[in-house]
Amino acid sequence: MSDDRPRNRTGDEANGPTEPVPTDRESPVGTPVIRGDESVTGPHAREAVQFDPDDPDRLADAADTVRQFASGDTNDDHLYMLRGAAACAALVRGEGSYKAAAERTGGNATVSFIRKWARVHDLPRSVRKQVALGQIAPTAAKHIARVGGEARLLLAWATLDGDLTVREVRSVASAVNDGTPIEHALREYDVELGRIEVALSPDSYRDLRRRASIEDVAPGELVTDALEEYFD
Repeated sequence: MSDDRPRNRTGDEANGPTEPVPTDRESPVGTPVIRGDESVTGPHAREAVQFDPDDPDRLADAADTVRQFASGDTNDDHLYMLRGAAACAALVRGEGSYKAAAERTGGNATVSFIRKWARVHDLPRSVRKQVALGQIAPTAAKHIARVGGEARLLLAWATLDGDLTVREVRSVASAVNDGTPIEHALREYDVELGRIEVALSPDSYRDLRRRASIEDVAPGELVTDALEEYFD
């Protein structure tokens, strides 16, 4: 697929136990899955706009939104940025290419700008939710979206657990795209892939430590085994 052709994703993002973990958006382009979720965005959910790329009026709304978004007047509002990303993705889908989408804005948005933000809209739901909650900065999400496959998810979670800055996320994304294994790229910023702090109930903590001692293994090995069985 060339860089100038948009992706077409349909269906919901629920995957069964035998299906691969989704690393791309699977709900329709422009649909406010996260922006319209009141449990995530609260009262802002009622303001969520659906940018249907097949509806001329909605496509015109998307073009207007992209123009405003490209002006830079976002006040670092992460929900507004998600809306702008959705508008970029819908405009690309409706116009058929990044170049045509940029032309539709009258030159207010560049091809590069639209491509970067359309990719954010293409992130899987689990990552977009963290952007909506303000846990992952939209500008960091732009760089996470540059990475493909499973490394995309790993970088997203490492961003949270390693408290990476936007500049560090950008650096890791570039290194991964240059062929560096993500665990090596993260190590440069003292982030150990897979390390996460969890809070257990006293009873679970007691039993985990006891079983790990008896079996002479690290607690993390037991947790990993239990989680792998759970996710299967």
